[in-house]
Amino acid sequence: MELTRRHALAGAAAIAATPLLPSLPVRAAAPVADKQAPSFYRYKVGDIQVTVVSDGKNVFKLEDSFITNAKKDEVNAALEKAFLPRDIMSIYFAPLVINTGGKLVVLDTGNGAIAKANSKGANGLFADNMAAAGFDANAVDMVVISHFHGDHVNGLLTADGTPAYPNAEVLVPATEWKFWMDDGEMSRAPAGRMQGLFKNNRNIFEAALKKKVTPYEWDKEVAPGMLAVETAGHTPGHTSYVLSSGSGKVFIQSDVTNNPNPFATNPGWHAFFDQDGDMAAAGSTTWWWPRNCRCRASTIRSLASAMSKRTAAVTG
Repeated sequence: MELTRRHALAGAAAIAATPLLPSLPVRAAAPVADKQAPSFYRYKVGDIQVTVVSDGKNVFKLEDSFITNAKKDEVNAALEKAFLPRDIMSIYFAPLVINTGGKLVVLDTGNGAIAKANSKGANGLFADNMAAAGFDANAVDMVVISHFHGDHVNGLLTADGTPAYPNAEVLVPATEWKFWMDDGEMSRAPAGRMQGLFKNNRNIFEAALKKKVTPYEWDKEVAPGMLAVETAGHTPGHTSYVLSSGSGKVFIQSDVTNNPNPFATNPGWHAFFDQDGDMAAAGSTTWWWPRNCRCRASTIRSLASAMSKRTAAVTG
């Protein structure tokens, strides 16, 4: 049966109410991690073990401009309907560690060590919680990046600016790489946030990593069992993934929707950080069945919300 968005949202709510599932051992080159704790959550997709690791959260005052095509009163009404406080937004961050049985893969890297210091420990916690979950950064084989916003790429570096995953291949969406490394695009970027993003990405990928990355294309397997899916709009090369093993399948949506409330329940709303709001909104109404994938889905952020709070979904 192909799930509708209503079914998928109901499934996401059910996940939040489900007790922690017992973890199962996996055959992997990396040491097997088999415990649960408040800062991480493990589940299985076939023979693949997925660990959702909290990077913390960002809580801020709801501004009129946060959602560009909805009034603040409408946003507050949506928050109240979800039993959330008015006038406050909370965004949770939860990268994934995926153990395929032969490769240890990190999917997105969180806000990074500098954010941890600047936020006084509110976010930038991925490295600490990943270690607490039993993973060694030196054992990571692949780091897959979904798009080039700071809460996804800043964790590529340690506090002293060196690679956080020294033995890993770093894989990036080819379309995303082309955009952010284009000097013409950078010269045309509006002052403020967009110029800051260009500068940050150049510092990470050029100055620190020396462009030692592997661009990947959509509709191809980027890691074992992990198919890259186009979900552009949030950024030009924004990418989601279908993770498959045996009869198990899960859709990892990255930032197709941000906080499930209010975005998943109002897929037509545009957040100010979506580069192409119309394209992002179009994607948010179809992301439940990318490329006709028949899979149970949730968001990376909504399972993080179930932990302490993506995010990711348990398959059936």
